[in-house]
Formats: sequence, structure tokens, C-alpha cells
Amino acid sequence: MSYKRWLLVAAFLFIIGLLLGLTTTPGTASLLAEDMAALEELAGILVSLPKLAVFLLILVKNVSAVLISFALSPIFCLVPVVALIFNGGLLGFVSARVLQEKSLGYLLAGLLPHGIFELPALIMGEAVALSFGTAVFLALFKKERRKLFLPHLRHNLRYLIAALALFLPAAIIETYVTPLLIP
Repeated sequence: MSYKRWLLVAAFLFIIGLLLGLTTTPGTASLLAEDMAALEELAGILVSLPKLAVFLLILVKNVSAVLISFALSPIFCLVPVVALIFNGGLLGFVSARVLQEKSLGYLLAGLLPHGIFELPALIMGEAVALSFGTAVFLALFKKERRKLFLPHLRHNLRYLIAALALFLPAAIIETYVTPLLIP
């Protein structure tokens, strides 16, 4: 399957999660509500840290999440599928709650500046993980696919590096610009 198709699959899974998150009521979303509480607690801690530490934490968290997903993707691609649906769901859930309490402008100010880099990076990185996991799985069970594995891996690594590079401007904007836009 071409990388473009993996991008479409990854975007589709993310959108499924987003729609689930947008339509989830707080009473039925105990897992998402727990994550929301943890995020609020983390936000309280991050405010007291120096900006450079916040930047590094955001960058390392995002990069490590995609790298872990990539490394574990050969296990039936479960980790990238769950990561896409869960991240989409969490974004939808948080967005719905913010829209109830604030405004669309507030939500967009908080998401768009860094989201234009972070969301494509996440979807690209998870598409690479899905592609890699499938290639490993096929190479294990189809002898003729084994010779294609290394070229496929090199191809995937180029896209993975591009996705990881997008997390850098996202972390910079999330650390230094977003706090100026949302009080």
C-alpha cells in the first residue's frame, strides 16, 4: 500500500476518534475525564516551570509517543491505531468541553497555532507506524516480501524524520505563542 493510503487510513482513524470525542458526554467518558483531569494537573505544574523545560517536555513527549508507536507497530498495528483514535478522541472531548465553557475563538487560539504542525506530525508519524508494522508482519509470513523490507524501512524512516521534525515548531509555538493567545 502506498504511503498516501496510509496517510488516509491514519487521518480516518484520527477523525473517528475526534467524532467519538465530540459526541461523548462527560458521564460516559470516565477514561477521557480522567485524562482531562491529569492534563489540567499537568498544566498547573507546567506553568511553574521555566519555558525551556516546558518546551523540552512537550517535544520529548510528542517525539517519544510516535517513536514508541513506530517500534511497537509490528504487534498487529495496535499501538498506532489506538494512538490515533485516542488522540482524536481526547482532542474532540477537550474541544467540546472548551466550547461549552468558552468560545470557538478561544478554542481556535489554543489549538491552531501549534496544531497546524502537531496534528500533521502525529498523523504522518502514525501513518509511518502503520506502514512499518504491516511491512514487518508481511515480511514474517511472506517470503517474497522479505527482500522488500529494507527498502520499505528506508522509505518509512524518511517520512518518520519529517514527522518528528514537525514536532519542533509545534513545541516552540505551544510553549511560547499559545500562552500569549489564551489567558
